[in-house]
Amino acid sequence: MAITVEKKDGVANLWLDRPEKLNALSIDMWTDLPRAAAELASDTEVRVIVVAGRGPCLTAGIDLDMLADLAPAGESEAARRLAVMHRIKELQHTFTSLADCPQPVIAAIHGYCLGAGIDLITACDIRWASADAIFSVQETRMGLVADVGTMQRLPRIVNPGDVAELVYTGADINSTRALEMRLVTRVLPDQPTLWSEVMGLAGMIADNSPLVVQGAKRVLQAGEGRSVAEGLDYIAVWNAAFGEFSRIKRNR
Repeated sequence: MAITVEKKDGVANLWLDRPEKLNALSIDMWTDLPRAAAELASDTEVRVIVVAGRGPCLTAGIDLDMLADLAPAGESEAARRLAVMHRIKELQHTFTSLADCPQPVIAAIHGYCLGAGIDLITACDIRWASADAIFSVQETRMGLVADVGTMQRLPRIVNPGDVAELVYTGADINSTRALEMRLVTRVLPDQPTLWSEVMGLAGMIADNSPLVVQGAKRVLQAGEGRSVAEGLDYIAVWNAAFGEFSRIKRNR
């Protein structure tokens, strides 16, 4: 299995586990990841998910060997284009399944985070990196427009000028620049420190009420594209339905 999962104390570690190939996303990983995400989403014991990569990096992006298989040979031009569109929609679902998990999802990024790696981390709620992390919207240099989430989610994370810089150039940026852009919100000196800090963060989240934490994620997602007034209405209805008022802790 190129996607592996470990669970302990309410934290699920979802590993890209193909280190010998720099965790390049092979065809089986594109199907195994949403399957794993769906299982974790329905697991009431899991309170937070951490996405990370085995070996030297998070991921070098899509496995180039599968790109040649996107369009089936021997069909009409129209049929091939339709097949490509359907295949892209399937690939989009891979990362949308992660974004749709009710639990908070943390990306622990080290080494390369290229191409589809940007699609992956922008589907996560929190992104922390080690100092050696390298980021790139690599599709631009491959002659493609990124099509499985980057163009939709990145503008919600960093400002328009930074989105344009990343997408138009396809250039590599280091962790310092990623932090300046707010693509990541914390940079740690090395991978062991990153992992220790991320697991500490995950533990803090897991210690809280899952109903409250997952409710907060739902409310934040619902607020996207809504006015402040609409968002206030939404949270009022949410807390009226699900608020754990009997468990409120009073500080004396």
